[in-house]
Parts: sequence; structure tokens; C-alpha cells
Amino acid sequence: MKRIKLGILQTNHDKSADVGDTFPDDAHRFRDLYDQQDQRYEYRVYMTIGGEVPADLIEQDAYMITGSPLSVLDQHVFTDDLMDFIRRCDAAKKPLFGACFGHQAIALALGGTVEKSSAGYNVGIEETVFEKSKPWMTPSHSTLPLYVFHEDYVSKLPDGCELLGSSKGCENASFAKGNHIFTTQAHPEFTHEFMSCVLKFTESSIPPAQAKSAWASLQQKQRGDVLGVWSTNFFQQAII
Repeated sequence: MKRIKLGILQTNHDKSADVGDTFPDDAHRFRDLYDQQDQRYEYRVYMTIGGEVPADLIEQDAYMITGSPLSVLDQHVFTDDLMDFIRRCDAAKKPLFGACFGHQAIALALGGTVEKSSAGYNVGIEETVFEKSKPWMTPSHSTLPLYVFHEDYVSKLPDGCELLGSSKGCENASFAKGNHIFTTQAHPEFTHEFMSCVLKFTESSIPPAQAKSAWASLQQKQRGDVLGVWSTNFFQQAII
């Protein structure tokens, strides 16, 4: 089986002792997710948090943009280059997958709107309901309980993009453009241990009732593994 050359744009470098020094970073979490599958990958991590983006799209078969505690609404050292990279992928129809911050960055780069939620953080396990399906969304599921942790959200999709899924806390929770862009607001790469640690680390900034609800939600079984398979199917069909 041919290995997929996947470029992972890491937009986070957590240096905290409680989280960053205790758990694998974003790129490694996605590698762990994909390494559970039969399809094999060759990985190249781009430290976008430090300003590194692919110079030439042909460097990899496909790309993905990770999540980040940073806000996509702020100007970062990598913002302009990342927006340009996303537009280059779109123009070339290069397969691009975005999760959380990546989902929002893709929406913003292509002309959509991202806003900060007046309700504060949306955290825990939340069900994404998929009203539409794409060829790569197999095995078929109409709903997926997934880990979420975000304050910003996509309030308006870019022109030419198709809404795939919505959740209670995020109407535009997943979208696609053609067969070359696929996004999710969720975190399929999170584990229960990591989500619990992040929630504990941020609990003081969340209203008590919301924090209680978030902890209760973690009793559910989440299905990030399914979304991981969907993204692999997406890469496979897009690079044929």
C-alpha cells in the first residue's frame, strides 16, 4: 500500500507543565490517530507556530492544519503565510484537512466569517449531526460524538463551501469545498486523558454549571476514530 505523504501544519506549541510537558503535541496526537489505521503515512511536521509553512505544495501529497489555543482572530507571526498557503491549496485543489483552529483558519482564508462566542468556551463531548454526506464519509454515520474545545466559531461559510455537519454549540461544525477541502471544529485526535487534563487546566475560567456539564459529557464514548478514518478516505480520493 502506497504511503500517503502528509504535511502537518502545527499551529500550537504548548509549553505548560501541566499539559504541554505531560502529553504529546498536536502533530503527534494526529500521528497516533492515523497510525491506528491500515493506511500508512509518511509525516512531515511544519512548525507553523514559528512561521514555517510549505514553500511548494508538491512537497507532500496532502496537508492538514491542527488545532491551537490561539485565536484565529488575532494576528500571529504566521497568520499571513498560513492564509496564503490555504488559498494556494484551494486554487490548486490540493487536499487540505483542518481541525478546530485549522477549520476556522480555512474558513477565514476563503472569505468566511469567524467570531468569538458570547457563550464562552464550548468544551467536552458534543454530538455533530451530519445532514449531508461526501464519498469519503464511510463508514456512514449520521451523528458523531466528538471532543470539542473552542471559543471562536465559524459563523458564515465561504462561498462555494458546503455545510456537512452542525452541533449544538457550533452551527458550522464541519464543511467541505469540492473534494479537496474537509474540516471539523472537533478534535478527533484527543484522548480521554488529554481532554480531562485540558478541562481541569481551564476549569477556573468556565462557569461552574458549564464545567459540570462538560465533565458529565466525558462519560460518553467519543468517535474521533471514525472522523480519523473519514479524513484518511478524503486524502486517498483526493490524491488519486
